[in-house]
Amino acid sequence: MLDICISGATGWTGSELVRGVLAAPDLNLSSAVARASAGKDVGTVIGDAPAGLNIVPKLEDALAKPCDVLIEYTHPDQGLKHTLYALEQGIPVVLGTTGLNAANFDKIDAAARAAKLGVVTGNFALTAALAQHFALFAARHIEHFEVIDYASSTKPDAPSGTAGELAELLGEVRKPKIDIPVDQTLGPKEIRGANINGVQVHSIRLPGYTLSVESLFAQAGERLIIRHEAGSSAQPYVFGTLLAARRIGEITGLVRGLDKLLFSDV
Repeated sequence: MLDICISGATGWTGSELVRGVLAAPDLNLSSAVARASAGKDVGTVIGDAPAGLNIVPKLEDALAKPCDVLIEYTHPDQGLKHTLYALEQGIPVVLGTTGLNAANFDKIDAAARAAKLGVVTGNFALTAALAQHFALFAARHIEHFEVIDYASSTKPDAPSGTAGELAELLGEVRKPKIDIPVDQTLGPKEIRGANINGVQVHSIRLPGYTLSVESLFAQAGERLIIRHEAGSSAQPYVFGTLLAARRIGEITGLVRGLDKLLFSDV
């Protein structure tokens, strides 16, 4: 049985993960971190029956107990710090926190390899993983592509972690062809979006959206749109997150994307 620590245990995704771990016969919730609810039973805080486990305010307190995997769903400011701390303590990490950049991931990968441990990051919803996998395959064959990111008007980060990571990985496959360079655009250059690893990314923030990401591919006379849409529940992230937790012992270094676990041996 794997002992799991969840950081961000009372958040939108963290609450569903607590339920998922408590229900899994092969997993044990060893600790839960949430500063605002410290000292309270984690089951009661998320609106369920008491779980017999009190929340602690700091990750350092949680990892003082035996732990096999840290599941991290907090804020970008904390996500990097928590991941590096866990690796220092000899604990692999499933990193669901969004908003980190390529430089952060390089630092995490180096730390994970030095510790001979694994870190898995990305959007852990199955449909998001499939959309990323198909988009990376399409980029091998179609040279024109861009990314559109949709989220609620209150989402502070742009692009979303899902869209940003998709763009970075697409740019590793190939740099898309841009017929008219952005700096030669007639009009405001910003209208063409932001460049992430050579890929143009456009973020839309409006009420009514949770999270959607489109990768658009086009060539003469035809177009391909690959779109992932998230609903109002965090339940879709549970399957992928717990899959990553179960397989993280097979990994050394950083793996970006659940699709890597679904479609290859790592």
